[in-house]
Amino acid sequence: MIKRLIVGFISIIVLMLVVAIGLDRWISWKTKDYVYDEVQELPHRQVGVVLGTAKYYRTGVPNQYYLYRIQGAINAYNSGKVKYLLLSGDNAQQSYNEPMTMRRDLMAAGIPASDIVLDYAGFRTLDSIVRTRKVFDTNDFLIITQRFHCERALYIALHMGIQAQCFAVPSPKDIMTVRVREIFARLGALTDLYILKREPRFLGPLIPIPAVHHIPDDAQGYPAVTPEQLLVLQQKLAEEKKAAEEKAAQQKAAAEKAAADKAAADEAARLKAEQEANDAEEQSVDDAAPPPPPARPMVPGRNPFSQSRESH
Repeated sequence: MIKRLIVGFISIIVLMLVVAIGLDRWISWKTKDYVYDEVQELPHRQVGVVLGTAKYYRTGVPNQYYLYRIQGAINAYNSGKVKYLLLSGDNAQQSYNEPMTMRRDLMAAGIPASDIVLDYAGFRTLDSIVRTRKVFDTNDFLIITQRFHCERALYIALHMGIQAQCFAVPSPKDIMTVRVREIFARLGALTDLYILKREPRFLGPLIPIPAVHHIPDDAQGYPAVTPEQLLVLQQKLAEEKKAAEEKAAQQKAAAEKAAADKAAADEAARLKAEQEANDAEEQSVDDAAPPPPPARPMVPGRNPFSQSRESH
C-alpha cells in the first residue's frame, strides 16, 4: 500500500513537471516571431519599454541583467529604432526606485530627459505591459529585456490584444537558476491571465506619449503616477496590510480564547469527576461501617447508679 502511494506521488510530480515544461516551451514557441536579437533587425517604433530590475544584488554586486537592459535601451535609442524610452519599474518603497535609477544612468549616457518617460507603477510584468497600452496610449511598442522575459511579456501582450515586439538583450552566463524560476513565473502569468483575470494594481490618468507640454531640463520625466497618487496607493497598501494583520490577530485571539475555554471546561469536568468520586468513596465507607450497639433500656423512675451503690 505504501509503495503504491509513493509511486503515485512521484508520478503526479513528474506529470506536473512535464506539464510545466510543456507550457514553458509553448509560450516560447508562441512568441518566437516577435523577438529580435540584433539592433539592426528591430522595427522602428515610437516607444521602447525598458522593464525594470534592481541595479544591484543584495550583496552589493552590480546586476548584469540591469546593465544589459540599460545598454540595450541606449543602443535602440541611438540607432533611431525608438524615439522615447518608457522606464517601467517598481517604486512601492521610498528607498527603492527602479525608474529613477534607470533614468539617471540613461541620462548619463547622453539620452535627453525629454525623451524619457517614467512609469512608477510597473510592479509586475503584467502591470508594465497593460499600463503601456491603457495609461500611455501606446499599442505598438518595443520591449527591452532578456529573451526569457521577452517571451513572457509578449505572451501577456498577445493575450491582451496588444501589438508588441521585443529586443532580447544578452543574459549573464549564470542563467540556469533564473531560467528555472522563469518556468514558475510563466505558470503564475497563465494563472493571472486565464484563472484570476488580473488587471494592473494601479492605472491612473491617461498620459499619451509624447505629452504636449514643456519639460524643464531638471524634470524627472513624465510621472505616470503623481506623488499624491503614490501616497494614496501606499496608504491603501498599508491599510490592506494592517487589516490583514488585525484579522490574523483576531483569529489568533479567538483561537486562544477557544483553547482557554476548552481547557477551563476540561478542568471543571475533571474537578467535578474527582468530587463525585470522593463523594462515592465516602458513601461506600459509611455503608461498610458496622452499626453502633443498641442502647441499654432504662427503667423509668429509677437511677441505675443507685443499685450500684446499694450493692456495695
